[in-house]
Amino acid sequence: MTQPRIAYAGMTHLGLCSAIAAAAQGFATLGFDTDASLTSRIAAGDLPVREPGLDDLLRAHRGRIDFSADAAALRDRDLVYVAPDVPTDGTGVSDLSGIDALLDFVLANTGDDAVIVILSQVPPGFTRARQHHGRTIVYQVETLVFGRAVERATRPERFILGCLDPNAALPAAWQRFLEAFGCPLLPMRLESAELAKISINCALAASVTTANTLAELCERVGADWSEIAPALKLDARIGPYAYLAPGLGLAGGNIERDLATVMRLSEQHGTDDRMIRAIVANSAHRKDWARRELHKALLAMTPQARIGVLGLAYKENTHSVKNSAALALIAQLAAWPVRAFDPAVPSSAGSHPNLTAASNALDAARDVDALAIMTPWPEFRELAPADLARIMRGRLVLDPYRVLDAAAAHAAGLDYRTLGASATTHTG
Repeated sequence: MTQPRIAYAGMTHLGLCSAIAAAAQGFATLGFDTDASLTSRIAAGDLPVREPGLDDLLRAHRGRIDFSADAAALRDRDLVYVAPDVPTDGTGVSDLSGIDALLDFVLANTGDDAVIVILSQVPPGFTRARQHHGRTIVYQVETLVFGRAVERATRPERFILGCLDPNAALPAAWQRFLEAFGCPLLPMRLESAELAKISINCALAASVTTANTLAELCERVGADWSEIAPALKLDARIGPYAYLAPGLGLAGGNIERDLATVMRLSEQHGTDDRMIRAIVANSAHRKDWARRELHKALLAMTPQARIGVLGLAYKENTHSVKNSAALALIAQLAAWPVRAFDPAVPSSAGSHPNLTAASNALDAARDVDALAIMTPWPEFRELAPADLARIMRGRLVLDPYRVLDAAAAHAAGLDYRTLGASATTHTG
């Protein structure tokens, strides 16, 4: 068989990163979107997403990928991934209208022998309900991680594949494409694959919540979670890659969507979902950590305080602000002036009546009474605590992700607070 010709429909984060990775694997690839201005922008090298290494990967393999909004370009494709990002609302419920419309468009503009793969995150039952007579429509679990998309797309751990008959041979074009990545293939029924992605995120959420719960206890009893986590990673039943870093709740939208899906399905089918609801409640509690610390240490006594915020994205190496703890904090500080800086997100993303955009990280700390480092951008790790102490008016620094060196922060006279350790742990 000749090498299959690949297309990805939907040039948002998932589709774009996946298409460039396919080209990097040596396949003639089409990045398709119905928005001609978007495909023209991408073709010119102006990518609408921020991912470390993605621009370089595209430049290196530009000769194997085209971008188009012309439906005719889909006609000669053997394998077409339907891969738009699926938006969610504030409660984690997916809006499936966009992927439905794009799937219909792809079916109308591809040959009957083309294999159609739904790559976007969808609830169990979605793919089976969209079957068309005479067409091959299957499902593949996406494993995109914001800030690590290039790594995840070019070096996948495994492919989880949803099939009408998991015991039958995979469509030839699909199998040939997947085998080029050299990782295990796990075929299963459609609903199992759709639920597998949700299961992975539920397990990750449970791990994160365990870390957050015990890290908070560390803050009260004088223990330090950073000393405990390595012991768990050396336990074979947990492992070196476990999600054990405490954080400000769940964010980004994907895990929250899957928790919401499980709660909705549990309500429909009468199953117990109390563990999932406990995870959601713990996430909301932990996301409020910075506000609680600010009020306890400063705002209750200093009504005229000024606050600096470093980081607006929900995590480093992305421009996404979905469920960002930083933006939630800024919205809660409406009564106090705030200075903010993020290397990828404009300060206008914050909802606040007195929000000033800082020109850089040090500028965000200038003359403030407290500084909250809400996103662990790598460049923030270059900040010297002594420099912060010199330009801040106050001394309170909230650093949930341990961006700064704690001993240096205390040595500089800062009131340094982080997740998983009491305020006195590093000074004792």
